[in-house]
Amino acid sequence: MEKLQVMNTREIKEIDKHIQEQFGCALALKGAFFKSPKNKIYFADKHVGDVDWTKLKVNSIGMYFGHLKYGFRLSIEGAQLIGKNAKKGVVVLDDTEKDDWMSGIDLDKDIKDKGFVLIKHGKDFLGCGKAVEGKILNYVPKIRRLLVK
Repeated sequence: MEKLQVMNTREIKEIDKHIQEQFGCALALKGAFFKSPKNKIYFADKHVGDVDWTKLKVNSIGMYFGHLKYGFRLSIEGAQLIGKNAKKGVVVLDDTEKDDWMSGIDLDKDIKDKGFVLIKHGKDFLGCGKAVEGKILNYVPKIRRLLVK
């Protein structure tokens, strides 16, 4: 297992700052945050500290929430948790674009937002991409891509 470090209040505030700048909303999650040596951020229930981990073999703790490098990129689950409160940085896709996105294809879409954006179709948040030079770079993991066409 990766060595996960419990994040302190200052580190959590840094994540909150990124989310406020990128998506116009506060983190607003009550729980424990962990950081891996590769800057992957995990989120778990606040009662995770009540468990005696010394007698257990554990592969991971909590859910993968995002990655802190050159900004903060939310995972698909992180986008679903944050998206409902986001006031900016949300890109709405039509049906064809949604199918391309879920297939792992970068989208040709000229939008005013730069940096990481939330991807939305209907009421569903499909993840997080990076808007650069008229494109949205796709970060859907290969294992989670759909064969739509």
